[in-house]
Amino acid sequence: MTERTIHFVSLGCPKNRVDTEVMLGVGERAGCTVVDEPDQADVIVVNTCGFIDGAKQESIDTILELAEHRQSGRCQRLVVAGCLSQRYPEDMARELPEVDHFLGSSDMLKLDDILRLDRSQGGQRLMVGNPADYVFRLSDPRRLSLAPHSTYVKIAEGCSRNCSFCAIPSFRGTQRSRSIDDVVGEVGRLTGQGCQEINLISQDTISYGKDLPGRPTLSQLVDRLCEVPGLRWLRLFYLYPDQLDDTLLARFSDASPVVPYVDMPFQHASDDMLKRMRRGYRAWRQREIVERLRTHAPDVAIRTAFILGHPGETEADFNALCELVRFAEFDHLGLFRYSHEEGTHSGTMDDLVPDELVEERYQALMELQRSMSRKRLQRWVGRELEVLVEGESEESAWLLQGRHPGQAPEVDGAVHLTNGAAQVGELRRVLITHAGDYDLVGDLSCGHDNPDLPNGPPRRRLDLLK
Repeated sequence: MTERTIHFVSLGCPKNRVDTEVMLGVGERAGCTVVDEPDQADVIVVNTCGFIDGAKQESIDTILELAEHRQSGRCQRLVVAGCLSQRYPEDMARELPEVDHFLGSSDMLKLDDILRLDRSQGGQRLMVGNPADYVFRLSDPRRLSLAPHSTYVKIAEGCSRNCSFCAIPSFRGTQRSRSIDDVVGEVGRLTGQGCQEINLISQDTISYGKDLPGRPTLSQLVDRLCEVPGLRWLRLFYLYPDQLDDTLLARFSDASPVVPYVDMPFQHASDDMLKRMRRGYRAWRQREIVERLRTHAPDVAIRTAFILGHPGETEADFNALCELVRFAEFDHLGLFRYSHEEGTHSGTMDDLVPDELVEERYQALMELQRSMSRKRLQRWVGRELEVLVEGESEESAWLLQGRHPGQAPEVDGAVHLTNGAAQVGELRRVLITHAGDYDLVGDLSCGHDNPDLPNGPPRRRLDLLK
Protein backbone atom coordinates (compact mmCIF):
# COMPACT_ATOMS: atom_id res chain seq x y z
CA MET A 1 0.00 0.00 0.00
CA THR A 2 1.39 3.38 -1.00
CA GLU A 3 -0.97 5.69 0.90
CA ARG A 4 0.34 6.37 4.38
CA THR A 5 -1.67 9.28 5.80
CA ILE A 6 -5.44 9.54 6.16
CA HIS A 7 -7.85 12.27 7.29
CA PHE A 8 -11.43 11.72 8.46
CA VAL A 9 -14.45 14.01 8.68
CA SER A 10 -17.49 12.65 10.53
CA LEU A 11 -20.86 14.36 10.09
CA GLY A 12 -24.20 13.72 11.75
CA CYS A 13 -25.15 11.74 14.83
CA PRO A 14 -23.15 9.73 17.40
CA LYS A 15 -24.08 6.55 15.50
CA ASN A 16 -22.20 7.96 12.53
CA ARG A 17 -19.27 8.77 14.82
CA VAL A 18 -19.00 5.11 15.81
CA ASP A 19 -18.97 4.16 12.12
CA THR A 20 -16.17 6.66 11.55
CA GLU A 21 -14.25 5.16 14.45
CA VAL A 22 -14.55 1.75 12.81
CA MET A 23 -12.99 3.22 9.66
CA LEU A 24 -10.32 4.86 11.80
CA GLY A 25 -9.55 1.38 13.10
CA VAL A 26 -9.47 0.00 9.57
CA GLY A 27 -6.99 2.69 8.56
CA GLU A 28 -4.80 2.08 11.58
CA ARG A 29 -4.83 -1.68 10.93
CA ALA A 30 -3.80 -1.04 7.33
CA GLY A 31 -0.75 0.92 8.47
CA CYS A 32 -2.04 4.46 7.84
CA THR A 33 -1.25 7.43 10.04
CA VAL A 34 -4.25 9.56 10.92
CA VAL A 35 -3.64 13.29 10.41
CA ASP A 36 -5.68 16.24 11.67
CA GLU A 37 -5.40 18.40 8.56
CA PRO A 38 -6.69 17.41 5.09
CA ASP A 39 -3.72 18.98 3.31
CA GLN A 40 -1.48 16.41 5.03
CA ALA A 41 -3.51 13.41 3.87
CA ASP A 42 -3.00 10.95 1.04
CA VAL A 43 -6.56 9.69 1.62
CA ILE A 44 -9.53 11.76 2.79
CA VAL A 45 -12.70 10.06 4.07
CA VAL A 46 -15.98 11.93 4.60
CA ASN A 47 -18.66 10.05 6.55
CA THR A 48 -21.91 11.72 5.54
CA CYS A 49 -25.37 12.22 7.03
CA GLY A 50 -28.44 11.87 4.81
CA PHE A 51 -31.25 12.29 7.34
CA ILE A 52 -32.77 15.67 6.40
CA ASP A 53 -32.15 18.42 3.84
CA GLY A 54 -29.88 20.49 6.08
CA ALA A 55 -27.66 17.52 6.86
CA LYS A 56 -27.53 16.53 3.20
CA GLN A 57 -26.43 20.01 2.18
CA GLU A 58 -23.75 20.09 4.87
CA SER A 59 -22.43 16.77 3.58
CA ILE A 60 -22.31 17.97 -0.04
CA ASP A 61 -20.60 21.23 0.94
CA THR A 62 -17.99 19.33 2.95
CA ILE A 63 -17.30 16.93 0.07
CA LEU A 64 -16.82 19.77 -2.41
CA GLU A 65 -14.54 21.64 0.01
CA LEU A 66 -12.33 18.61 0.56
CA ALA A 67 -12.34 17.80 -3.16
CA GLU A 68 -10.06 20.81 -3.59
CA HIS A 69 -7.31 18.79 -1.92
CA ARG A 70 -7.95 15.98 -4.42
CA GLN A 71 -7.56 18.37 -7.35
CA SER A 72 -4.57 20.44 -6.28
CA GLY A 73 -3.17 18.99 -3.08
CA ARG A 74 -1.51 15.89 -1.73
CA CYS A 75 -4.70 13.80 -1.63
CA GLN A 76 -4.68 10.78 -3.94
CA ARG A 77 -8.08 9.34 -3.02
CA LEU A 78 -11.29 10.98 -1.83
CA VAL A 79 -13.71 8.53 -0.22
CA VAL A 80 -17.34 9.33 0.62
CA ALA A 81 -19.11 6.99 3.04
CA GLY A 82 -22.24 6.84 5.17
CA CYS A 83 -25.94 7.53 4.91
CA LEU A 84 -25.97 9.99 2.00
CA SER A 85 -24.14 7.65 -0.36
CA GLN A 86 -26.25 4.74 0.90
CA ARG A 87 -29.42 6.70 0.12
CA TYR A 88 -28.38 8.16 -3.26
CA PRO A 89 -25.51 6.01 -4.60
CA GLU A 90 -26.02 6.42 -8.34
CA ASP A 91 -26.94 10.11 -8.12
CA MET A 92 -23.86 10.93 -6.09
CA ALA A 93 -21.57 8.93 -8.34
CA ARG A 94 -22.92 10.80 -11.36
CA GLU A 95 -22.90 14.29 -9.84
CA LEU A 96 -19.62 14.10 -7.92
CA PRO A 97 -16.89 13.02 -10.36
CA GLU A 98 -14.33 14.41 -7.89
CA VAL A 99 -14.96 11.43 -5.58
CA ASP A 100 -12.90 8.28 -6.13
CA HIS A 101 -14.93 5.81 -4.05
CA PHE A 102 -18.38 5.63 -2.48
CA LEU A 103 -19.15 3.46 0.56
CA GLY A 104 -22.56 3.13 2.18
CA SER A 105 -23.68 3.02 5.80
CA SER A 106 -22.71 -0.68 6.11
CA ASP A 107 -19.43 -0.64 4.22
CA MET A 108 -16.90 0.61 6.75
CA LEU A 109 -14.75 -2.52 6.51
CA LYS A 110 -14.48 -2.12 2.72
CA LEU A 111 -12.20 0.85 3.35
CA ASP A 112 -9.47 -1.75 3.79
CA ASP A 113 -9.80 -2.72 0.09
CA ILE A 114 -9.38 0.92 -0.93
CA LEU A 115 -6.34 1.47 1.26
CA ARG A 116 -4.59 -1.55 -0.24
CA LEU A 117 -4.85 -0.24 -3.80
CA ASP A 118 -1.68 1.01 -5.44
CA ARG A 119 -1.65 4.66 -6.48
CA SER A 120 -1.91 3.59 -10.12
CA GLN A 121 -4.92 1.34 -9.50
CA GLY A 122 -8.33 2.89 -9.94
CA GLY A 123 -10.32 0.25 -8.09
CA GLN A 124 -14.07 -0.07 -7.84
CA ARG A 125 -15.77 3.31 -7.53
CA LEU A 126 -19.30 2.48 -6.33
CA MET A 127 -18.93 0.10 -3.39
CA VAL A 128 -22.29 0.64 -1.68
CA GLY A 129 -23.83 -2.58 -0.39
CA ASN A 130 -27.59 -2.94 -0.66
CA PRO A 131 -29.35 -3.56 1.63
CA ALA A 132 -27.43 -2.20 4.59
CA ASP A 133 -26.69 -5.25 6.72
CA TYR A 134 -23.59 -4.53 8.82
CA VAL A 135 -23.54 -4.95 12.60
CA PHE A 136 -20.43 -4.04 14.58
CA ARG A 137 -18.67 -6.96 16.27
CA LEU A 138 -16.15 -6.96 19.07
CA SER A 139 -13.57 -8.39 16.68
CA ASP A 140 -13.91 -5.42 14.28
CA PRO A 141 -11.33 -2.63 14.46
CA ARG A 142 -12.27 0.62 16.16
CA ARG A 143 -10.20 3.61 17.20
CA LEU A 144 -11.85 6.11 19.56
CA SER A 145 -11.97 9.73 18.43
CA LEU A 146 -13.24 11.39 21.63
CA ALA A 147 -11.64 11.75 25.05
CA PRO A 148 -10.91 8.32 26.53
CA HIS A 149 -13.12 8.83 29.60
CA SER A 150 -16.42 8.83 27.64
CA THR A 151 -17.54 7.01 24.52
CA TYR A 152 -20.51 5.64 22.60
CA VAL A 153 -21.32 1.95 22.21
CA LYS A 154 -23.72 1.01 19.45
CA ILE A 155 -25.94 -1.92 20.46
CA ALA A 156 -27.97 -2.26 17.24
CA GLU A 157 -28.23 -1.04 13.66
CA GLY A 158 -31.26 0.02 11.64
CA CYS A 159 -34.88 0.47 12.62
CA SER A 160 -38.04 -1.56 12.04
CA ARG A 161 -40.55 1.17 12.85
CA ASN A 162 -42.58 3.07 10.29
CA CYS A 163 -42.66 6.71 11.41
CA SER A 164 -44.16 8.72 8.57
CA PHE A 165 -41.53 11.48 8.53
CA CYS A 166 -38.42 9.28 8.69
CA ALA A 167 -36.48 7.74 5.81
CA ILE A 168 -33.85 6.05 7.96
CA PRO A 169 -35.18 2.46 7.67
CA SER A 170 -35.02 2.78 3.87
CA PHE A 171 -31.24 3.25 3.87
CA ARG A 172 -30.12 2.01 7.31
CA GLY A 173 -32.16 -1.19 7.08
CA THR A 174 -34.27 -3.00 9.65
CA GLN A 175 -33.24 -3.51 13.27
CA ARG A 176 -30.17 -5.71 13.76
CA SER A 177 -29.09 -6.14 17.40
CA ARG A 178 -25.72 -7.26 18.69
CA SER A 179 -25.58 -10.13 21.14
CA ILE A 180 -25.40 -9.31 24.85
CA ASP A 181 -22.03 -11.05 25.14
CA ASP A 182 -20.59 -8.97 22.30
CA VAL A 183 -21.73 -5.67 23.84
CA VAL A 184 -20.52 -6.69 27.30
CA GLY A 185 -17.16 -7.64 25.81
CA GLU A 186 -16.73 -4.24 24.18
CA VAL A 187 -17.75 -2.34 27.31
CA GLY A 188 -15.35 -4.42 29.38
CA ARG A 189 -12.53 -3.62 26.98
CA LEU A 190 -13.33 0.10 27.09
CA THR A 191 -13.54 0.31 30.88
CA GLY A 192 -10.30 -1.65 31.06
CA GLN A 193 -8.74 1.19 29.05
CA GLY A 194 -9.98 3.76 31.58
CA CYS A 195 -13.36 4.75 30.13
CA GLN A 196 -15.65 6.07 32.88
CA GLU A 197 -18.86 6.71 30.91
CA ILE A 198 -20.53 4.43 28.36
CA ASN A 199 -23.35 5.86 26.25
CA LEU A 200 -25.54 3.17 24.69
CA ILE A 201 -26.92 4.19 21.30
CA SER A 202 -28.93 2.73 18.45
CA GLN A 203 -31.78 3.90 16.25
CA ASP A 204 -34.37 2.32 18.58
CA THR A 205 -32.74 1.31 21.85
CA ILE A 206 -35.92 0.21 23.62
CA SER A 207 -36.41 -2.48 20.93
CA TYR A 208 -33.00 -4.01 21.54
CA GLY A 209 -32.98 -7.80 21.16
CA LYS A 210 -36.41 -8.28 19.57
CA ASP A 211 -34.74 -9.54 16.40
CA LEU A 212 -32.38 -11.98 18.19
CA PRO A 213 -32.98 -15.65 19.09
CA GLY A 214 -34.58 -15.83 22.53
CA ARG A 215 -35.52 -12.13 22.29
CA PRO A 216 -33.21 -10.77 25.02
CA THR A 217 -34.36 -7.42 26.42
CA LEU A 218 -32.72 -4.09 27.04
CA SER A 219 -33.16 -4.69 30.77
CA GLN A 220 -31.20 -7.94 30.52
CA LEU A 221 -28.43 -6.18 28.62
CA VAL A 222 -28.30 -3.39 31.19
CA ASP A 223 -28.19 -5.90 34.06
CA ARG A 224 -25.15 -7.56 32.52
CA LEU A 225 -23.42 -4.25 31.85
CA CYS A 226 -23.91 -3.16 35.45
CA GLU A 227 -21.63 -6.04 36.43
CA VAL A 228 -18.72 -4.83 34.26
CA PRO A 229 -15.78 -3.85 36.51
CA GLY A 230 -14.79 -0.20 36.34
CA LEU A 231 -17.99 1.09 34.72
CA ARG A 232 -19.02 4.25 36.56
CA TRP A 233 -21.71 5.83 34.35
CA LEU A 234 -24.03 4.03 31.93
CA ARG A 235 -26.34 6.24 29.85
CA LEU A 236 -29.23 5.18 27.59
CA PHE A 237 -30.07 7.09 24.41
CA TYR A 238 -32.96 6.91 21.91
CA LEU A 239 -35.63 5.15 23.97
CA TYR A 240 -38.84 4.99 21.95
CA PRO A 241 -41.91 5.87 24.11
CA ASP A 242 -42.91 2.28 24.70
CA GLN A 243 -43.76 0.90 28.11
CA LEU A 244 -40.68 0.91 30.33
CA ASP A 245 -40.54 -2.21 32.50
CA ASP A 246 -40.15 -1.78 36.25
CA THR A 247 -36.75 -3.47 36.30
CA LEU A 248 -35.30 -0.88 33.95
CA LEU A 249 -37.07 1.97 35.74
CA ALA A 250 -35.54 0.89 39.05
CA ARG A 251 -32.08 1.19 37.53
CA PHE A 252 -32.48 4.96 37.23
CA SER A 253 -32.67 5.37 40.99
CA ASP A 254 -30.61 2.53 42.49
CA ALA A 255 -26.89 2.44 43.14
CA SER A 256 -26.08 0.89 39.75
CA PRO A 257 -23.94 2.65 37.15
CA VAL A 258 -27.11 3.60 35.19
CA VAL A 259 -27.35 7.38 35.48
CA PRO A 260 -30.75 8.99 36.11
CA TYR A 261 -31.08 10.22 32.53
CA VAL A 262 -33.66 9.26 29.91
CA ASP A 263 -33.44 10.26 26.26
CA MET A 264 -36.88 9.64 24.73
CA PRO A 265 -37.91 11.59 21.60
CA PHE A 266 -41.69 12.21 21.72
CA GLN A 267 -41.74 14.13 18.38
CA HIS A 268 -45.13 15.75 19.12
CA ALA A 269 -47.89 15.98 21.72
CA SER A 270 -51.32 16.05 20.07
CA ASP A 271 -53.19 12.88 19.16
CA ASP A 272 -53.77 14.10 15.61
CA MET A 273 -50.10 14.81 14.96
CA LEU A 274 -48.95 11.57 16.59
CA LYS A 275 -51.36 9.71 14.31
CA ARG A 276 -50.11 11.57 11.24
CA MET A 277 -46.54 10.79 12.27
CA ARG A 278 -47.42 7.08 12.73
CA ARG A 279 -45.88 7.03 16.18
CA GLY A 280 -48.11 4.22 17.48
CA TYR A 281 -49.17 5.83 20.77
CA ARG A 282 -51.41 8.61 22.01
CA ALA A 283 -50.71 11.72 24.05
CA TRP A 284 -51.79 10.15 27.36
CA ARG A 285 -48.92 7.67 27.06
CA GLN A 286 -46.38 10.50 27.13
CA ARG A 287 -47.74 11.94 30.36
CA GLU A 288 -47.92 8.49 31.91
CA ILE A 289 -44.27 7.84 31.07
CA VAL A 290 -43.18 11.19 32.53
CA GLU A 291 -45.15 10.53 35.73
CA ARG A 292 -43.71 7.02 36.10
CA LEU A 293 -40.18 8.30 35.60
CA ARG A 294 -40.58 11.13 38.12
CA THR A 295 -42.16 8.73 40.63
CA HIS A 296 -39.45 6.07 40.36
CA ALA A 297 -36.55 8.55 40.15
CA PRO A 298 -37.47 12.11 41.23
CA ASP A 299 -34.13 13.52 40.08
CA VAL A 300 -34.15 11.84 36.68
CA ALA A 301 -33.21 14.14 33.81
CA ILE A 302 -35.49 13.74 30.81
CA ARG A 303 -34.40 14.72 27.31
CA THR A 304 -36.90 14.66 24.48
CA ALA A 305 -37.19 15.98 20.93
CA PHE A 306 -40.00 17.47 18.88
CA ILE A 307 -40.57 18.15 15.19
CA LEU A 308 -42.22 21.48 14.44
CA GLY A 309 -44.11 22.17 11.22
CA HIS A 310 -45.06 18.64 10.21
CA PRO A 311 -47.74 18.80 7.47
CA GLY A 312 -51.12 19.59 8.98
CA GLU A 313 -49.81 21.02 12.25
CA THR A 314 -52.41 23.47 13.58
CA GLU A 315 -52.26 26.12 16.27
CA ALA A 316 -54.13 23.72 18.55
CA ASP A 317 -51.51 21.04 17.90
CA PHE A 318 -48.74 23.48 18.75
CA ASN A 319 -50.53 24.57 21.92
CA ALA A 320 -50.80 20.91 22.99
CA LEU A 321 -47.06 20.62 22.55
CA CYS A 322 -46.45 23.68 24.73
CA GLU A 323 -48.77 22.25 27.39
CA LEU A 324 -46.77 19.03 27.47
CA VAL A 325 -43.55 21.01 27.95
CA ARG A 326 -45.10 22.89 30.88
CA PHE A 327 -46.42 19.66 32.40
CA ALA A 328 -43.29 17.57 31.98
CA GLU A 329 -40.68 20.28 32.67
CA PHE A 330 -38.18 18.51 30.47
CA ASP A 331 -34.56 19.00 31.49
CA HIS A 332 -33.37 19.04 27.89
CA LEU A 333 -35.24 19.55 24.64
CA GLY A 334 -34.17 19.20 21.02
CA LEU A 335 -36.30 21.01 18.43
CA PHE A 336 -36.24 20.23 14.74
CA ARG A 337 -37.95 22.03 11.90
CA TYR A 338 -39.80 19.55 9.69
CA SER A 339 -37.97 18.46 6.53
CA HIS A 340 -40.08 17.23 3.60
CA GLU A 341 -38.27 14.00 2.71
CA GLU A 342 -38.80 11.94 -0.41
CA GLY A 343 -39.56 8.29 0.17
CA THR A 344 -41.53 9.01 3.35
CA HIS A 345 -45.28 9.00 3.91
CA SER A 346 -45.15 12.57 5.22
CA GLY A 347 -43.38 13.55 2.03
CA THR A 348 -46.59 12.83 0.11
CA MET A 349 -48.63 15.30 2.20
CA ASP A 350 -49.28 18.73 0.75
CA ASP A 351 -50.68 20.69 3.71
CA LEU A 352 -47.30 22.19 4.60
CA VAL A 353 -46.87 24.76 7.36
CA PRO A 354 -45.35 28.07 6.13
CA ASP A 355 -41.67 28.46 7.03
CA GLU A 356 -42.26 31.76 8.82
CA LEU A 357 -44.89 30.16 11.05
CA VAL A 358 -42.59 27.23 11.82
CA GLU A 359 -39.87 29.68 12.81
CA GLU A 360 -42.28 31.65 15.00
CA ARG A 361 -43.31 28.46 16.81
CA TYR A 362 -39.70 27.37 17.10
CA GLN A 363 -38.65 30.57 18.84
CA ALA A 364 -41.67 30.52 21.17
CA LEU A 365 -41.07 26.94 22.24
CA MET A 366 -37.35 27.53 22.76
CA GLU A 367 -38.17 30.46 25.05
CA LEU A 368 -40.61 28.28 27.00
CA GLN A 369 -38.03 25.52 27.32
CA ARG A 370 -35.43 28.04 28.52
CA SER A 371 -37.64 28.86 31.50
CA MET A 372 -38.33 25.16 32.19
CA SER A 373 -34.61 24.35 32.09
CA ARG A 374 -33.72 27.17 34.48
CA LYS A 375 -36.44 26.03 36.88
CA ARG A 376 -35.20 22.45 36.84
CA LEU A 377 -31.56 23.46 37.34
CA GLN A 378 -32.37 25.63 40.37
CA ARG A 379 -33.12 22.50 42.40
CA TRP A 380 -29.42 21.63 42.42
CA VAL A 381 -28.21 24.86 44.02
CA GLY A 382 -26.83 24.11 47.47
CA ARG A 383 -26.59 20.37 46.76
CA GLU A 384 -23.66 18.16 45.84
CA LEU A 385 -23.33 16.44 42.49
CA GLU A 386 -20.83 14.02 41.05
CA VAL A 387 -19.20 15.65 38.02
CA LEU A 388 -17.11 14.12 35.25
CA VAL A 389 -14.31 16.61 34.55
CA GLU A 390 -13.79 17.27 30.83
CA GLY A 391 -11.24 20.06 30.62
CA GLU A 392 -11.10 23.82 30.25
CA SER A 393 -14.41 25.67 30.38
CA GLU A 394 -15.79 27.05 27.14
CA GLU A 395 -16.74 30.21 29.06
CA SER A 396 -13.38 31.05 30.62
CA ALA A 397 -9.80 29.82 30.55
CA TRP A 398 -9.79 30.29 34.32
CA LEU A 399 -12.44 27.63 34.88
CA LEU A 400 -12.73 23.92 34.35
CA GLN A 401 -15.79 22.27 32.87
CA GLY A 402 -17.57 18.98 33.42
CA ARG A 403 -20.95 17.26 33.35
CA HIS A 404 -23.15 15.81 36.06
CA PRO A 405 -25.14 12.59 35.44
CA GLY A 406 -28.10 14.57 34.08
CA GLN A 407 -26.03 16.08 31.28
CA ALA A 408 -25.09 13.98 28.27
CA PRO A 409 -21.99 14.65 26.15
CA GLU A 410 -22.23 17.09 23.25
CA VAL A 411 -25.97 17.83 23.46
CA ASP A 412 -26.69 19.17 26.98
CA GLY A 413 -25.35 21.87 29.26
CA ALA A 414 -22.26 21.81 31.46
CA VAL A 415 -21.02 22.38 35.00
CA HIS A 416 -18.40 25.14 35.18
CA LEU A 417 -15.97 24.33 37.99
CA THR A 418 -14.36 26.89 40.31
CA ASN A 419 -11.95 26.93 43.23
CA GLY A 420 -9.69 24.00 42.57
CA ALA A 421 -7.84 21.74 40.19
CA ALA A 422 -8.90 18.41 38.73
CA GLN A 423 -7.77 15.98 36.07
CA VAL A 424 -9.64 15.37 32.83
CA GLY A 425 -11.66 12.18 33.18
CA GLU A 426 -11.81 12.43 36.97
CA LEU A 427 -15.10 12.07 38.83
CA ARG A 428 -15.43 14.68 41.57
CA ARG A 429 -18.06 15.65 44.11
CA VAL A 430 -18.77 19.39 43.90
CA LEU A 431 -21.13 21.82 45.58
CA ILE A 432 -23.48 23.50 43.08
CA THR A 433 -23.46 27.23 43.75
CA HIS A 434 -25.29 28.78 40.78
CA ALA A 435 -27.75 27.80 38.05
CA GLY A 436 -28.26 29.46 34.69
CA ASP A 437 -30.57 28.70 31.79
CA TYR A 438 -28.71 25.56 30.77
CA ASP A 439 -25.49 25.41 32.83
CA LEU A 440 -24.46 25.08 36.47
CA VAL A 441 -21.51 26.33 38.48
CA GLY A 442 -19.87 24.01 40.99
CA ASP A 443 -17.25 24.55 43.70
CA LEU A 444 -14.47 21.95 43.62
CA SER A 445 -13.28 22.88 47.10
CA CYS A 446 -16.56 21.90 48.76
CA GLY A 447 -16.84 18.20 48.08
CA HIS A 448 -18.26 15.64 50.50
CA ASP A 449 -14.84 15.08 52.03
CA ASN A 450 -14.74 18.72 53.19
CA PRO A 451 -16.06 18.97 56.79
CA ASP A 452 -16.79 22.68 56.31
CA LEU A 453 -19.35 22.17 53.55
CA PRO A 454 -21.50 25.35 53.49
CA ASN A 455 -25.27 25.26 53.82
CA GLY A 456 -25.92 27.52 50.85
CA PRO A 457 -24.29 29.09 47.81
CA PRO A 458 -21.74 31.89 48.13
CA ARG A 459 -22.93 35.43 47.41
CA ARG A 460 -20.70 36.15 44.41
CA ARG A 461 -22.41 35.67 41.02
CA LEU A 462 -20.52 34.80 37.85
CA ASP A 463 -21.05 36.90 34.72
CA LEU A 464 -21.30 33.81 32.51
CA LEU A 465 -24.72 32.96 33.99
CA LYS A 466 -26.34 36.38 33.60
